[in-house]
Amino acid sequence: MRAIRFAFWAVVAICLVIVGLANRGPVTLRAMPESLAGLVGLSPDIDLPLFVVIFIGIALGLLIGFIWEWLREGRLRSAARTTAREVDSLQREVTRLRSAHGTGQDDILALLDQPARR
Repeated sequence: MRAIRFAFWAVVAICLVIVGLANRGPVTLRAMPESLAGLVGLSPDIDLPLFVVIFIGIALGLLIGFIWEWLREGRLRSAARTTAREVDSLQREVTRLRSAHGTGQDDILALLDQPARR
């Protein structure tokens, strides 16, 4: 399994290097269109190689997706915490009841040894 994972990431790395080498040309990134920048009087521009722009886009997409999933699963994490607290409380109660009974026997044998209620 480790070799398959290593091979997969090696292929991904080779593909990223090939994309980077194929897209080395500089591009200008503008924060707003030229007509709007002329009205505002502010034109933040930056020249970057195209592969950097592509990789930044992929990274931002992944980041937004991870945050979206984390927010979406908040209810599930909350329910899991509540269930874990309840299970912990019930386990403590079972331990307390077993120690209060004082037998240390199996639960079934302890039930059989109890006098019948009528």
